[in-house]
Amino acid sequence: MIGGRSKTYESKLEDARETAIMEMQEIAQRKGADAVVGIDIDYQVLGANNGMLMGTATGTAVKLK
Repeated sequence: MIGGRSKTYESKLEDARETAIMEMQEIAQRKGADAVVGIDIDYQVLGANNGMLMGTATGTAVKLK
């Protein structure tokens, strides 16, 4: 078995990760948080022919003292 890397696929994963984190940060700021901790990032491939990539970021918004 031979492994390989796809630059295009890696680029899409990076874009999904950055977008998910940015949206999570914006939501936390709107709620008055100072930071987000315990971040988890997940990816799913969706669509009839697996043509869509979804990235989700979850974390805990915190207020610093």
